[in-house]
Formats: sequence, C-alpha cells, structure tokens
Amino acid sequence: MATVAQQPCAVRSNAAAVDYWALTKPEINFLIAIATFTGFYLGCPTQLQGFPFMRLIHTVLGTLLVASGAGTLNQYLERRFDAQMRRTRRRPLAAGRLKPLTALWFGIMLSFAGAIYLAAAINPLASLLAVLTLASYLWLYTPLKRKTPLCTVAGALPGAMPPLIGWAAAEGKLSFEAWVLYALLFLWQFPHFMAIAWMYRQDYSRAGYLVLPQGERSGCFMSWQSLLASFALIPVSLVGGAGVVYFVGASLLSLGFFCYSTRLAFRRSNAAARRLLMASIIYLPLSFLLMVLDRRL
Repeated sequence: MATVAQQPCAVRSNAAAVDYWALTKPEINFLIAIATFTGFYLGCPTQLQGFPFMRLIHTVLGTLLVASGAGTLNQYLERRFDAQMRRTRRRPLAAGRLKPLTALWFGIMLSFAGAIYLAAAINPLASLLAVLTLASYLWLYTPLKRKTPLCTVAGALPGAMPPLIGWAAAEGKLSFEAWVLYALLFLWQFPHFMAIAWMYRQDYSRAGYLVLPQGERSGCFMSWQSLLASFALIPVSLVGGAGVVYFVGASLLSLGFFCYSTRLAFRRSNAAARRLLMASIIYLPLSFLLMVLDRRL
C-alpha cells in the first residue's frame, strides 16, 4: 500500500524536475556549450597533449549555469505573454505548473552560482562577460521585444558572447580571433531568428511582440535582415581559418546558408522559413567544427 501511495509523489517530483529543466532552455544551452567550447579551444595556447580539460569543464559548466539562469528569468518576465502564444503556452510558467516566485529564485540562484563559479574557478574576465550577457539579455533585449523590431540587434549582442567567454577563460584576454568568432555568431543569429519570427509571426503579434514590423513591411524587414547577415557571413567565416580544407568547407557552408536565406526572402513561406531554420542549426556546429579541425591540421 505504501508503495502505491508513494507513486503519485514520485510522478509529481519527476514532472517538477522536467519543468525546472525546461526553464533553463536546454536546446539553446546546447548551442551555447558548443560556442563556449569552440572559443576555449581556439583560444587555448597549448597543444592537445597539455590541454586543460578540467578548466574547459569548469568554463562550460559556469557558462551554462549563467545561461540557464538567464533562460529561467526570461521565462519569468515573459510568462503572461508566453501564455498567449501557441509556441510557448505549454512552458512551465505560462501553463501554471510552477509558481512564478519559485522560478524567480531558481533563476537568480543559477545566475549568481554561475557568475561566482566562473570568477572563482576561471578568471574575473570570463565572469564579467557572462554577467554582461545576462544583464543585456534580460534588461535590454527582453523589454525591447515589445517595443521595436530592432530588438533582434539588441538580442544578437549578448547572444554572441559565449565564444568570448570561452576565449577569455583560455587566454585571459580577448584577441582579434575571438572577435571574429563573436562576429560570426552575431551575424548567424539574424537569419536564424528571422526564420523563427516568420514561422510564428501571427503568434508573436497576438502576444504583442514587435519582432517584425506591422503590415506589409514585415516581409521586407525579414528578407533584408536574413539576406544581409547571411551574405556578410561569407567573408567573416573565411577569416576564421587558414587551411584549404577550412576555406572550402566554410565557403560551401556559408554559400548554402545564404541560398536558404535567399529562398525565404523571395518565397516568404513557412516552408522556406523552416528550411532556413534547419540550415542554421546545421551551419553553426559545422562551422565551429571546421575551425577546431583547422587548428589541428
């Protein structure tokens, strides 16, 4: 009888754990981890034999703690608006499965833990960059989403920080190569987010988000943001490596990404937006992988 009575409690505990996990936005954290690793690896002066694996683990862990806190606090701030969107209404706070105050403290603790962890285990620069990312994401990008379509620019600034955090953790400073990584990730976000914004444009409009201009201008705005950023990625990506393999691979990836952006710009369909979204998810890890391999060759 006791075992049967305990089953509902176990189910509720598992469900709560899943909801807390969802608050951290794990799908975004996966890309953040890859970007942080790439920045650390490329910024590390030592060869593989003396590679500081524990320092890398500390760097990624601290960065993910701050990123998880940012994702949680973002959902806390936008919980009422998330409830109005089909895409986000099943999130834990929007659906009412978690109490807002509980989520608020959870996000604060994650953020503080990550910032302190980076400062203690890595260096103050990495911690400072993580804190700047958190602050600009919550206090600049999040409120601007309801005020201007240029919020994408404000969001891309902190969104491109993970490679800088990784590089700062490895080298203790930021060199020109670190800013190349930043530029690549900064530009990548525009076609990536424009694909999402176009697919869910009615959802965003219903919740009062101005990620796209109202009326007929929305298509033109989406097209230019996608095209200009993906076109600029072509020369920027070629600066990230020196070998022939990297040059060929980066050229093909960037040209392919630009083609998908062009299709969305001219067709302006949900199907084209979905293909661009998938292309963006493939493009970024493969570009970072080419950079890492180019460093080894």
